[in-house]
Amino acid sequence: MPSQRPAPSPNPPSFPNPDPRPDPAPGPNPTPDPIPTPTPNASRPDAPLSGAAEPSRPEPAPSAPAPSRPRPAPGGGRDEAAPAPEGGYLAVFRVREFRFVFAAHLCSLLGLVVSEIALTVLVYDLTRSPLLSSLTFALGFLPYLLGGTLLAGLADRYPPRRVLVVCDLVCAACVGLMVVPATPVAGLLALRCAAAAVAPVFQGTRLATLADVLGDGDLFVLGRSLLRIVSQTALLAGFGVGGVLLTVVPARGAIALTAATFLLSALLLRLGTVRRPARAAAGRREGLAATWGVLRDRRIRTLMLLFWVPPFFVVAPEALAAPYADDLGVSTAALGLLMCALPVGTVAGELLAGAVLRPATRSRLVAPLLVAGFLPFLLYALRPGPALAALALVLAGAAGAYTLGLDAWFVAAVPEERRGRAMTLMTAGMMTVQGLGMAAAGLAAEFAPVHLVVAGAGLLAVLAVGGLLATERRDRADRHVTCR
Repeated sequence: MPSQRPAPSPNPPSFPNPDPRPDPAPGPNPTPDPIPTPTPNASRPDAPLSGAAEPSRPEPAPSAPAPSRPRPAPGGGRDEAAPAPEGGYLAVFRVREFRFVFAAHLCSLLGLVVSEIALTVLVYDLTRSPLLSSLTFALGFLPYLLGGTLLAGLADRYPPRRVLVVCDLVCAACVGLMVVPATPVAGLLALRCAAAAVAPVFQGTRLATLADVLGDGDLFVLGRSLLRIVSQTALLAGFGVGGVLLTVVPARGAIALTAATFLLSALLLRLGTVRRPARAAAGRREGLAATWGVLRDRRIRTLMLLFWVPPFFVVAPEALAAPYADDLGVSTAALGLLMCALPVGTVAGELLAGAVLRPATRSRLVAPLLVAGFLPFLLYALRPGPALAALALVLAGAAGAYTLGLDAWFVAAVPEERRGRAMTLMTAGMMTVQGLGMAAAGLAAEFAPVHLVVAGAGLLAVLAVGGLLATERRDRADRHVTCR
């Protein structure tokens, strides 16, 4: 399952496959966007409440997103039985604008991973303090909650392309200042926090833009899946690349190279994506009340929790991999196996589900996979060896394919004018709960054997997820009754 992550009516209607033709060059508006300089604070006006009318809607993008289709019924209604797009993941790459988004995502992600490693090494070299070195890495999680809450409205208030480019430029500036030798350690940590604070805004805006580029049907689900797969793969490759890079260049040199990746990402997004107006209606500015308003919607809140709760528990075996390997007395190679098993299973599960399963099938599998994904954790109660433990983690990761169906439910449930804000909150929450989950697992391991902590996390996750799924079924039933 990602450390990020009802049966439809019989004989559902099918929708036509998306047009596989390549898209024309993006953007009839070559005029560059002015770069805003927003001041993040709690009183910032944000996007309107649901139902606010927009004075103008964006014209169809020349990059030809997926053909318009009825919004799928959340939770597995009849509309979700449409066949998967012809060509599966390849159909997503036929959309020219998505190719630029994908390339920019890869650049910024590799830059982020390598900069995290290099900055951790740099802080340790300057202070010789293991605490400050580990704090540097932990600071990547903590600002997500603050940035995702206070800055969520920016994703809908400004044109999405402008938000994406500015966020990349902010990250490039922060990383560039880290290279300056005169920057003190406190300054390095502050810059790390600043870059992490804009990350949820960038990710939420990119997800909302993905629905504009690909439509809110199955192409969006597959495109979102590809970005997740790249994230898991880049984490594995990025740590390796970062380690090799640091043997060739000093830490500051590696950080300087990552600044170039953020600049390249900004350039790709600026030149390769279409300029679209802000989602928020002109003149409607609201503060944090609009952000909390998203969570007041019971349906959206339940789906948010289905994204947030599993990552809190799924990080337990990764957070405790080192002490578990030490408890077994195995080599560092076995430790590497335990660390890689979960992301490998996640990538394999998503690829299989996206390429083989129909949208209706993926929707039906959300609940079974959410519950079944934590059952392999119970094997830890027997204190298995590294090979068997790694197999259990691969199976748990493969069950992370539930996110494809859950993505379809979520994008269908969120009103378009709130989409950027909701996506930002969702991604910020996922990163925050992962950090909390790691801390909780470590704390529990202070009082109980590691293998029992992992098994206990699996049991608690099954109970928590089961309760959320029961709530989701009740919410869906209430919506169906209300709509009659």
